[in-house]
Amino acid sequence: MIGFVKKHFVKTVSILLALLFMYAAASKLLDFENFQVQLAQSPLLSAYAGIISYLILIIEFAVAIALCVTSTRFIALYGSLALMVAFTIYIYLILNYSDFIPCSCGGILEKLGWKEHLIFNICFVVLSLGAIIMLSRNKGYKIRTILAFTTITTLLSCGAVILMFLGSEHIVKKENNFIRRFLIHPVIEEKKILDLDNTDYYFAGYDEGHIYLGNRIFPQILITADTGLVSDQLMKIEPDNMNHKFSNLRVQTSDGFYYFYDGTIPIIYRGRLGNPNAKTLSFQDAYFNQLIVLDSTRFGLRTQSSITKQFTLALLDLNLDPKIKLFPQLLEKQIDGVFDVDGNISYDKSQKNIIYTYLYRNQYLIMDDHFNLENKFNTIDTTRIAQIKITKLADGRHKMNAPPLKVNRQSVAFGGVLFNQSDLMGKLESRDAWKAAKVIDMYRTDRQEYIGSFYIYNKKEMKMHDFMITGKYMYVLRGDEVVRYRIRDIIKKNYIRGEAENHHKE
Repeated sequence: MIGFVKKHFVKTVSILLALLFMYAAASKLLDFENFQVQLAQSPLLSAYAGIISYLILIIEFAVAIALCVTSTRFIALYGSLALMVAFTIYIYLILNYSDFIPCSCGGILEKLGWKEHLIFNICFVVLSLGAIIMLSRNKGYKIRTILAFTTITTLLSCGAVILMFLGSEHIVKKENNFIRRFLIHPVIEEKKILDLDNTDYYFAGYDEGHIYLGNRIFPQILITADTGLVSDQLMKIEPDNMNHKFSNLRVQTSDGFYYFYDGTIPIIYRGRLGNPNAKTLSFQDAYFNQLIVLDSTRFGLRTQSSITKQFTLALLDLNLDPKIKLFPQLLEKQIDGVFDVDGNISYDKSQKNIIYTYLYRNQYLIMDDHFNLENKFNTIDTTRIAQIKITKLADGRHKMNAPPLKVNRQSVAFGGVLFNQSDLMGKLESRDAWKAAKVIDMYRTDRQEYIGSFYIYNKKEMKMHDFMITGKYMYVLRGDEVVRYRIRDIIKKNYIRGEAENHHKE
């Protein structure tokens, strides 16, 4: 019996390995697009998904064929050992050092979990090693030589995977070549839905027990809903002076107050939440097209310079003289200083950071609440220069004469994390998924680091058109309804200590 095993062991192991590699390679080849997508979502290899997808197929087919030929079987067994060691160390890194654990592989092992995969691979590493030792002894090699070659093969294989892991982590998080890393269920949709009477609402703010909604068509309406989306109340704002030709009335809430404003007048009203009567707080102090509330008398603005006609950021402080201070150096002109610097201004109250995310290029600015620039970071796409075509009219106005390449749709910051809705599809992503969902990319605001991405799926024809982050929850306006998502620890662990930490402990 022992003699029979010695005689046929090498051939049996070679056949098993050949079948395994041939089946695995064929499965990948038949669903190659999905295989590439799976590699792109790997937390260890996503940056190299393109080249690795082809390389693995070539190596698996080559090793499988070589195992079936007597003259090449010896070197093929070393190739098998290298492959199985590489697959094993890859799974070990996934289980112990990955930010998240992706879905299991498909094909022959689709029913196995990651720990079962690890055991399966270790078994084939042992079989490969046994076959190498037996065949080497038959060829007259000494044990010391066999151990040296197998050790070198193992170390080289482990080293290659570890280097790819370290390199991929750096590329994806620091120098991303636009391959998204989709986290596994980072937000969970709850059965918390608030039905609205139209689709023109937007988020105006939140506090400890409520969320607030404004309406673009009926701007004096302010809806207050409890955070559980069980009940809501409607209030009609009544300013002390409505004798103006309003064109862009909006509302925001902060620290027990609501702010009702129109930058084309320009005017800002303030009222206490629950009280419909609003008094004029600022009138003709500064024209603006975007506003964020910093505190009860300080506002961050995006305005337009009367001299250069370019967009610029500004601070409106009602306690100072002059009340307005411009920061023309912050928004960097590439083409016209208007469309090319267009973007979204937001405020991370927990960090006292103002964030400006460019609409047509892959950059966002981090400033303190006095507009001192702290950092410039990049989103993961590669659009560094705004892809727009501009015509300057005789009256000095600028007009876009071709559809622009829109990069970043909307951004919201909380706890040192920027949640950015992107309008660009990354490499190796499914077009079907893009048609069925909106994508949110997440970044750190204290350093250049991409955290990951997730989808917010449409409901029939209703798509996400606004969202808000409160720390523990994400609220989404989808069509004529508000939906609540629970934010999981895979995101919350990135929050910076402070107010965000309190939400994290809820």
